Amino acid sequence: MPNKKGSLYPKDWMAKAQKDLKRVGVLLSVKDTAGAGFHLQQAIEKYLKSYLLSKGWKLEYIHDLPKLLNYANEYNPKFVGFRILCERVTEYYTSERYPFFDEIAPSGKEIKKALEDTKKLIRLIKCNYVNFTNQKRQGD
Repeated sequence: MPNKKGSLYPKDWMAKAQKDLKRVGVLLSVKDTAGAGFHLQQAIEKYLKSYLLSKGWKLEYIHDLPKLLNYANEYNPKFVGFRILCERVTEYYTSERYPFFDEIAPSGKEIKKALEDTKKLIRLIKCNYVNFTNQKRQGD
């Protein structure tokens, strides 16, 4: 695989996040709650990174949603209300990525509740972009 650098353009991260969010619905429809949870974590991670990049944040390759939320909270204290969501969904990421002896997939009900909360987080993110529509890709 070629050594590629990640985009610093918020819209690129937003587009990837939207794809992950769609995957959550597809996986829920076939009752793959572990896969849905994983993609929900990925969606939140990319939405948060998109928001942070729109604020001039230096991209970090981390998967820790509470840490990303801490960064977002520096720009807007309303993000603190999503701490429990981010802590819970971070667990979905690790349980899907690594084998554990006591592995239990989240329930469909749990994923649906997290998805509802995620949509509230996405609304907050989209309402707080800085000049999002006027930003250009690097090199444009």
